[in-house]
Amino acid sequence: MNTAFKDITAECLCIGDELLIGQTINTNSAWMGRELGLCGIRPVRTRVVGDGEQAILDALQSVQTDIVLITGGLGPTKDDITKRCLCSFFGTRLVPHAPAREQIIRLFGQRGVPEPEVRPADLDQALLPESCLPLPNPLGTASGMWFERDGRVFVSLPGVPYEMQAIMRESVLPKLCALFRPTAIVHRTIRTVGLGETVLAERLAAWEDGLGKDDIKLAYLPSPGMVKLRLSRYANADARAAQAAVDRQAEALYGLIPELIYGEGEVELEEAIGERLKQLGQTLAVAESCTGGFLSHLITTVPGSSTYYIGGVVSYANAVKMEELGIPGDMLALDGAVSRPVAERMAEGVRAALKSDWAVATTGIAGPGGGTPGKPVGTVWIAVAGPGGTVSAKSIFTGSRKLVITRASIAALNMLRKQLGRPGN
Repeated sequence: MNTAFKDITAECLCIGDELLIGQTINTNSAWMGRELGLCGIRPVRTRVVGDGEQAILDALQSVQTDIVLITGGLGPTKDDITKRCLCSFFGTRLVPHAPAREQIIRLFGQRGVPEPEVRPADLDQALLPESCLPLPNPLGTASGMWFERDGRVFVSLPGVPYEMQAIMRESVLPKLCALFRPTAIVHRTIRTVGLGETVLAERLAAWEDGLGKDDIKLAYLPSPGMVKLRLSRYANADARAAQAAVDRQAEALYGLIPELIYGEGEVELEEAIGERLKQLGQTLAVAESCTGGFLSHLITTVPGSSTYYIGGVVSYANAVKMEELGIPGDMLALDGAVSRPVAERMAEGVRAALKSDWAVATTGIAGPGGGTPGKPVGTVWIAVAGPGGTVSAKSIFTGSRKLVITRASIAALNMLRKQLGRPGN
């Protein structure tokens, strides 16, 4: 394999007791790692340290990468000591920074707080280390800070994810690329649904074995019910050739698993379905029992979903199934709420009631209790009713109650996707 590229390394140093004790999930390092990788910068380590001065200083002293991205500890409270630690590490002092102060006053003004009423602790966030390059924060009061020493770059950022991401996009990533000129990486991410990671890898084994001849790396990125396949190659001196090689292998995937691929890049399954419904000029309704509204939640997270999503019925109780969806009481008594007949009648009932082109229904046992030998926990019936009739299928999902609900909702969307067909078909 050709490894002739400039290897620029980075690590993420995340500060906060709340991260160590699990009170807050550390999503920042995952986001930063992904963005760095897309720029051709290789993340090699993530560390989490508490709000202690010595722990922070020890972490800074032990940095061995070209770049370290620091998050957290920049707020106005006493436990926010990152700036003090940076001053100690770089041998500098805090000084007023007028643009940062103006930004703080402007933000509070937008919230209806005039300058005289802004608390001194908030205004103190405009005190920044004298040796840093301040990085403006368009969404908050804590400025980012850029330091350079011994050929390394240290960047301190707020821990609030949307503030950190804004500073990274607008200031940090462009500056890092301009300074280090890393070799770009060509990526293409194929989104699949319907097979787990292990089974999918077995199916693609022969194709994956052939990626080495094109210097392409494959990553399996699983989530409940779905797997992202990320193809990557360093561009080296010929970005066009690298892109062509990645594209060639991506197209081969479409030939191998066309029924599993629903989109590329960052598109979610519910977005792809929404686009298909808009293309067809058709509408959707939902009847949910075991998923309890989560399926509707996924559908309505998509901007513009009101153009195709009519609404839904959360028929958790049998009385609601009978009164709102027209399920006969003797069907519920004979077959049980978790059954093919009930799932199909739920889909048909909500489609008729809301006059939609398509309808999806879920009924099952999310657990942890309620299972029987014939219908264990995780049993879910899903039905889709549409212009051509009604289809249904049973699945048994494993995991916690939350995972069963998530997997059932993804499976329901996937069944709808298959019935809608692919564009051009």
